[in-house]
Amino acid sequence: MSTQVTKTASVLAFERKLDPSDALFFAGDWASRDASANWPAVSIHEKSVRGTISNRLKTAGQDPAKLDAAIQNPNLQTVDVAALPAAADTLKVRFTLRVLGGTGQPSACNDAAYRAKLISTVGGYVQQHGFTDLARRYAANLANGRFLWRNRIGAEQVEVQVAHLQNGAAAATWTFDALSHSLLDLSAPPAEAAQVQQLACLIASGLAGDKHVLLQVTAFVRIGAGQEVFPSQELILDRGRGDKSKTLYHVSDVAAIHSQKIGNALRTIDTWYPEAADNGPIAIEPYGSVTTQGKAYRQPKEKTDFYNLLDNWILKDKAPEPEQQHFVIATLIRGGVFGEAG
Repeated sequence: MSTQVTKTASVLAFERKLDPSDALFFAGDWASRDASANWPAVSIHEKSVRGTISNRLKTAGQDPAKLDAAIQNPNLQTVDVAALPAAADTLKVRFTLRVLGGTGQPSACNDAAYRAKLISTVGGYVQQHGFTDLARRYAANLANGRFLWRNRIGAEQVEVQVAHLQNGAAAATWTFDALSHSLLDLSAPPAEAAQVQQLACLIASGLAGDKHVLLQVTAFVRIGAGQEVFPSQELILDRGRGDKSKTLYHVSDVAAIHSQKIGNALRTIDTWYPEAADNGPIAIEPYGSVTTQGKAYRQPKEKTDFYNLLDNWILKDKAPEPEQQHFVIATLIRGGVFGEAG
């Protein structure tokens, strides 16, 4: 018999169940990607450039002479850059990924009845659907190298190696030709579909809490000797701290991608929002927010956002369509603070 609840808990939080590390950058030669030799780290350097003024200026009511002077002045700036050495044609990107169980069990909840109903509801979903479909999508984003972001664009070859680590050693390893995988429909080519399915089954078992799952993901990106590579760019909130116009992220002087950005790529599996046919998958977010497009695809007024779907499911016993159930569970896997607004 289900527990009847009438309101959302005011304190409600979930820990993320896909927990990636930062992704570190190394450089080497494509032919030696299988060798055990150490690849040197990619470091970050400063570059000072004398550019031109190219941003849009306010011209209405301005003195033409002052405008002319502003346009003719050089744009002096110091930026961070990261590039492969002149003798290396391949970027190596490596991170680890923990897959944790306990989906749907809040890390904080101040309403016992709501907690019981939530766990019961998620348990019903798992019994009916399992984590197979979600895990297949997460596995697809490992295989297709989406986590490389801009480093994937224009690459000649991209190989992704995923190892299941047990006691510090690889218990199983899968190798994927990332460029043969589709970023739009998360499908795998026939030659690698079985490998993706095996990896998905492992991820699903981790989400279900059946076994400890720690993955080591290594991508080799052949882009050309001396070519620029693209770590995460730091958001500098205090502009008074320096005069650099671009600051790149590093871990102990090794160029890197933020773990948050890796996580965003892995959860780019939402093809269930209203405009998915035109835009392809977006990251799992409560409101379907895509900051680079300045748009939220799951608007509360359309009742397609996470909170409306969750409340209907938990409070009103109105289960969403199976596709939207996948979205709700994927948001719980993402983690976050979802309590009732004060």
